[in-house]
Formats: sequence, C-alpha cells, structure tokens
Amino acid sequence: MTNATTVERKSERELVVTRTVNGPARIVFEAWTNPELFLGWWVPKSSPVSLLSSEMDIRTGGSYRLEFGHPASEKPMAFFGTYVEVTPSRLVWTNEESDDGAVTTVTFEEKGDTTLVVLHELYPSKEALDAAMASGSTSGFGEQFGQLDELLVKLGANR
Repeated sequence: MTNATTVERKSERELVVTRTVNGPARIVFEAWTNPELFLGWWVPKSSPVSLLSSEMDIRTGGSYRLEFGHPASEKPMAFFGTYVEVTPSRLVWTNEESDDGAVTTVTFEEKGDTTLVVLHELYPSKEALDAAMASGSTSGFGEQFGQLDELLVKLGANR
C-alpha cells in the first residue's frame, strides 16, 4: 500500500509532516533510532547529497551528529544536536548547527498494522522557516518517508 505524505506549514514558525507507514510502531521507532537503518532511508535517493556517517546516542540528554557529502563541496556538512526526549512513542531533538535550527519532534502512533508518524519542526523565527523552505531542505519528505516504507518491507514489518 502506498501512503501519502502531507507537508503543511501550520504557523509562521511550524512545519508539520505526517505519513502513515506500514509497520508497527516499535519497528518504525527502530528505523529512526538504529544508525545503520537510519543511514538506509534518511536522505532521498534523488538528492545529490549523501549521508556519510551517523553517530546517535539516543537517550534523553544524548547527542547526534550526521555528516553529509555533496558533489559540489569538498568538506562534509555536519548536522548535530541533543536529544531532549526519547520514549518509544516520541523523539525530540535540537538542531544546533546554526542559530536557525529547529526543534524537531517525531511521534509514532500505532494504528493496527500501521503507524502514524508526525514530524513537527519548530523554528526560532518565521525567517528561519522561510529559509529552510527556500533552500529545498523541506521538499524531500515524501520520497524520504517512501524510503522508510521500503525499509519496513525489507524488515518484514508488514507481516
């Protein structure tokens, strides 16, 4: 089953992405918190950017660091922050690579054989969200979540 991803600007500072994925919440949570699984789906395949490394200390107070490569840049781009809350149904982290970084919250709500995933980003200002949207960094969510669905099939989540 193919599921739709919705991306909606809820206010001047908030972006909300929703998608129902085919799998139980515990396996969806694992796809978000296991660095090896995360590497396999986080970056849209159509993007020229690649995820080179993923360091994730997934616990409240733990940190993460993701390094991305781009063919036009010799140096990797680093994204990093701190996990503010970690439970089996909710992840909250900061994006500290710039002053315009959002606080991201992802929730996992099991509904039978599927899980409703809601990603909420709260930016420090209207201008920060405007810049994120203008850069295209918010445009790949549909493909990205489709790749998550593909991974869940490989993991046997829909059985």
